[in-house]
Amino acid sequence: MKRIITEESVLFFSITKWVILAACCGAVVGASTALFLHLLSMSIAFTARFPHSFLLLPLALLGSALLTRYVAPEARGHGTEKVIEAIHKTAGRIPVLVAPIKLVATIMTLALGGSAGKEGPCAQIGAALSSLFASLLRLGNGDRKKLVICGISAGFASVFGTPIGGAIFGLEVLFVGAMQYDMLLPSFVSSIVAYHVAAALGISYLITPLNADLFQNGAMLPMLVLAGLFFGLCALILIEALKAGHFVAVKLPAPEWIKPLIGGGVLIVLAVLFSSDYLGLGLKTIEGCLRGQDVVPYAFLLKCVFTAITLSFGGSGGIVTPIFFVGATAGVLFADLFGLDRSLFAAIGLVSLLSGAANTPIATSIMAAELFGASIAPYAAIACVISFLMTGHRSVYPSQILTIPKSASIRVQTGAEIHSAAAEFVPRPKTITGLLHALWSALSHRTK
Repeated sequence: MKRIITEESVLFFSITKWVILAACCGAVVGASTALFLHLLSMSIAFTARFPHSFLLLPLALLGSALLTRYVAPEARGHGTEKVIEAIHKTAGRIPVLVAPIKLVATIMTLALGGSAGKEGPCAQIGAALSSLFASLLRLGNGDRKKLVICGISAGFASVFGTPIGGAIFGLEVLFVGAMQYDMLLPSFVSSIVAYHVAAALGISYLITPLNADLFQNGAMLPMLVLAGLFFGLCALILIEALKAGHFVAVKLPAPEWIKPLIGGGVLIVLAVLFSSDYLGLGLKTIEGCLRGQDVVPYAFLLKCVFTAITLSFGGSGGIVTPIFFVGATAGVLFADLFGLDRSLFAAIGLVSLLSGAANTPIATSIMAAELFGASIAPYAAIACVISFLMTGHRSVYPSQILTIPKSASIRVQTGAEIHSAAAEFVPRPKTITGLLHALWSALSHRTK
């Protein structure tokens, strides 16, 4: 009886502690997110008064690159990746200077047309403030990491209006194939508080309830499987585009301060040749796809290119909003190819792309319900899981830790960052996969 009383007392105080800490963290992140989004909205509205403001993109990328290079290097690129890296490598220690520098660099990038998102900066700003909060309270490394994870969840939830999906995303994005269940309560509390604080401060969200009656026909299941495969390939294209952009930026034989000018110049040329719709956040295009509007078939490819150039050549911002753009436009393309409902498959594409690109099938399945209604969630979940499997051992967040292979027929190093994963096929003669592989090898050998 004494042991039981002691155990329950410890658990009671632990629950009380983390409800209070997570609520405080959520309130701070919700307020900082609201401030950032209001400033971003005002900046975009101001530059929108000048139709050719995107011609200043080279200077925007240069300013962002100089700020992040010389003042706060941790604020480079898309913010969530840097937070994941800090959690795994420095016990969540993030310099507080990251918060204001990330805010300024991202607003500079997005307001003048850089193709990036808004969730990464909010996650990084929230994580930096959470790390500062931990330092003020003199918390240990374990508790600091927990608070920083709360910052990721709260930032994501308060940006997109998905408190449950945001909470799970903050946990699922750290490890591929595993979650920290001891973080469920703090993540949920911080996400819900941040969401309500941001909403109370005037932040509105893109919530589009959709009717999934079309899926009541059992014949739609094969189309959902096919959609998951297609969206997984689109996510793979985005991941590889980001890698290619980084490779080109690093190998480009030019001084570092010239590279942002070159990248900005290329974006201007592409915008003139194709459209300025691929610049900035692209929210109008996303909303149009969810309403069933038409887009050019190659829209998702162009957004991959615009985003890769922006983030590789000095721009600052998140990656999830571009993922939503790619997913929604790819969904319209898929629907047009097979004569399906554009709105439904734009919604499924939106969450499925994020699932495959970020390796977060559970969070995105929940997000489908929060963004588009419960009726679509079971069908979106099928496409999300297939997209997650289809991208293989790759991610837009290279610092994710891989804990399991995605197939028993693939050998890959676990316990390491996913960017270093080298997948190797393991033949299994007694399985269908093994037999197909053996047949292919025999045919290839005979052809040679």
